[in-house]
Amino acid sequence: MRLNDLDERIVHALAEDARRSYADIGALVGLSAPAVKRRVDRLRDSGAITGFTVRVDPAALGWETEGFIELYCRSNTSPEAIERGLERYPEIASASTVTGEADAVVQVFAADMRHFERVLERIAGEPFVERTKSVLVLSPLLRRYTPGPPA
Repeated sequence: MRLNDLDERIVHALAEDARRSYADIGALVGLSAPAVKRRVDRLRDSGAITGFTVRVDPAALGWETEGFIELYCRSNTSPEAIERGLERYPEIASASTVTGEADAVVQVFAADMRHFERVLERIAGEPFVERTKSVLVLSPLLRRYTPGPPA
């Protein structure tokens, strides 16, 4: 489903603050609160909005170290096999197949350097993994939760 301009503006408002009232969003986009609610309900029913969540600073949960691991998989490893192999790691925030030499990139949060190393070793030991390459984040510079500015 492709969002129209008004729906996209509503989604961006919710992405900034999912606790924002329908009246506040309505004032922002030029609709009444009931009209915004109807649109949000329609967006949820269609699957365009998949849920509401909270963003937490990983450090507040004790995750002080962040890194990315490139996975180089054995031949004929499907994306589904990679997903199944990685989903049991609570330290993994995201995993994506990618273009280029690596088959996938995994974002990991860990308590400290030693914890990151243990996670890296466990992932490297997965049967579908041929080798890994990792980088550690020094300072996150920019994090966005929506794809670009509202229209």
